[in-house]
Amino acid sequence: MKKVDVSILGCTGTVGQRLVSMLYNHPWFDITALAASERSAGKKYGEVAGEKWHLPTEIPEEVASMEVVDATPRDAGATLVISALPADVARRVEPEFAEAGCTVSSNASAFRMEEDVPLVIPEVNPDHLKLVDVQKERRGWQGCIVTDPNCTTIGLVIALKPIYDCYGLERVYVTTMQAVSGAGLPGVPSLMIIDNVIPYISEEEGKVVRETKKILGRMGDGVVVPAGFKVEASCNRVPVLDGHTESVFLVTESEVDVEEAKEVLRKFRGEPQKLKLPSAPEQPIIVREENDRPQPRLDRMAGSVPGMSVSVGRVRRGSEPNSLAFTVLSHNTIRGAAGAAILNAELMVAYKMV
Repeated sequence: MKKVDVSILGCTGTVGQRLVSMLYNHPWFDITALAASERSAGKKYGEVAGEKWHLPTEIPEEVASMEVVDATPRDAGATLVISALPADVARRVEPEFAEAGCTVSSNASAFRMEEDVPLVIPEVNPDHLKLVDVQKERRGWQGCIVTDPNCTTIGLVIALKPIYDCYGLERVYVTTMQAVSGAGLPGVPSLMIIDNVIPYISEEEGKVVRETKKILGRMGDGVVVPAGFKVEASCNRVPVLDGHTESVFLVTESEVDVEEAKEVLRKFRGEPQKLKLPSAPEQPIIVREENDRPQPRLDRMAGSVPGMSVSVGRVRRGSEPNSLAFTVLSHNTIRGAAGAAILNAELMVAYKMV
């Protein structure tokens, strides 16, 4: 297929760097523009990002030589835009691109909970892309905004989806242990996080609750009807570089067989696997049988597409027949951010929405 031109908004931050790394030499996409704030515009990407580049690989030479442009539709030069902008900037800038006819695959939180904006995990709720038609009609846009969830929500919901379909859900309780890279650059000061756990992340718990219910909700008449089960979340920042770990306890509608539940998780597949999207792992959920797995250092890069699979371990029944407990691990800047936005973009290309 002919490659699709793509612009990256917010190209210098943690997620922007991951986008550059994952989109360079992508089989479907060509990076044609790198956009950032006015203070970066006009400079070479290597000059802007070089000092704070934190990935283990070097900046691709071809990308390093590209000139950073303003985050405006006039300068972007592509109809497909992947956004890693801060939420406050995205709230202002992303609609400008949608109005100009661009398809925006956004990692920002600004529009996730808007009634007419799809909040999509391609394996879980690709049907929610139907909201794009509602969005275009309501807002008069030629283009659209499609969002991916919070980095914590993604790993949780991928693991919940097959359990929800098989057993139903009444209540979800989750305690997260979130990596420092989730705070972006410059991140959490070292004197606060080394030898420490911070039991609060601003607005995170509310995002997990609201987003989970929206993603697992059903499409009604032009709106998403949120899922009816209850969600409680407690979010913590821990001294881990990459990889969010989550301890999950579920109360289900029907009795759970643990071995069956493991098999349900293992066999889970979605549209990205059926369509063989480039960033889709062959196995979205990898079930670990060891007592002490998953672990961030060992499992965050799991999957046939490194970092795009979710690892689930310690699958066990709770104290009641209709309960289940397990541990989830996902790479927060790959599956939980850059990879999620890219996979959404691939799905929209496959659906001929771009």
